[in-house]
Amino acid sequence: MSGEGQSAPAEQHEVAVYDRGAAVVQADAFENPGLPPHRPRQTDLHPAKERRAERQVVWWFLLSMVGSVLAIIAYVAVPIESGDMGTVRFNNLFLGLGIALALLGVGFGGMHWARQLMSSHEVVEERHLSRGSEKTRARAVEIFQLGDEESGFSRRSLIRNTLIGAIALVPLPAVVLFRDLAPAQDAVEAISNTMWKAGSRLALDPTGTPIRASDVTIGSAFHVIPEELTSVTHAEGYLDQKALASVLLVRVPLDRLNEQPARAGWSYDGIVAYSKICTHVGCPVALYEQQTHHLLCPCHQSTFDVTNHAKVIFGPAKRPLPQLPITVDDEGFLIAQSDFTEPIGPSFFERLGRVDPEHVPLSAAELETRA
Repeated sequence: MSGEGQSAPAEQHEVAVYDRGAAVVQADAFENPGLPPHRPRQTDLHPAKERRAERQVVWWFLLSMVGSVLAIIAYVAVPIESGDMGTVRFNNLFLGLGIALALLGVGFGGMHWARQLMSSHEVVEERHLSRGSEKTRARAVEIFQLGDEESGFSRRSLIRNTLIGAIALVPLPAVVLFRDLAPAQDAVEAISNTMWKAGSRLALDPTGTPIRASDVTIGSAFHVIPEELTSVTHAEGYLDQKALASVLLVRVPLDRLNEQPARAGWSYDGIVAYSKICTHVGCPVALYEQQTHHLLCPCHQSTFDVTNHAKVIFGPAKRPLPQLPITVDDEGFLIAQSDFTEPIGPSFFERLGRVDPEHVPLSAAELETRA
């Protein structure tokens, strides 16, 4: 009896289990209300207001063109004088106003054109994931042509032409600014040679203390600059010269050093010097793995084997790091035998024409990949 009395309530309170997918009954879904009634704009009802809106768009585009020209004039007419922050402020002020005017003119003109003159009828476009049929693609071309007709791009020649002019002039300030960032001298000549020359002492960066061969122990790495660089001021291009001449100095066991006979005289007692500038995009190769004797570029993980003429063993770099030939002077200080025999850093079109005639390539195949 007690067992039957306990089972009855459990049966009465049994909970029905439904499939989760059936939790929403389709009959309860609300009907699509559709789009609200179209409300014509003033420019749709009054031709005079339409013409006025068209003139306003044209004026915005013309204002953008004026801003582009003013930015270039301001950059040239208000030069920056070294040590005078007032000229820096005025140059930035007028340059910024011109560029802002150029960009805002295009933006406001485009928005005003879209809001007042282009077709304002609401449309619904169903999305699909697969490639459309030929009929659908033909319909897309038809819609494109219809959009051109509704926007008036072909018909409103004055707006179209001023838009094209504004867009064509907007990049000009950037072209002038970026071109002016290049050195006044030939760019190829500027990056093809460094401050290193025969007899230049290798000095610690940034103190400029000369380095003796006995100071370089196995497994150590030194960031090195030419000793002459310490006498160059910032106004004279200290940072530019340092960017070209920066070197990593490493000492490895002689039995681990795999040198080709033609380059055997480029090192001294296991001490080798390589450019610090990565041959991929010019980042500083500043990480040294003592156990593997690998140099690592932190930007894109290009890895160079110090024991094998800094050959690329991993990463996007295509050429080994240029090697600086070194030796010691009578006082035991490390010195350069010459400048780099090839341009440092990433490749460029004229690079092969700047390779020293006495440069010793690693191999014929290697020379092709180092172009």
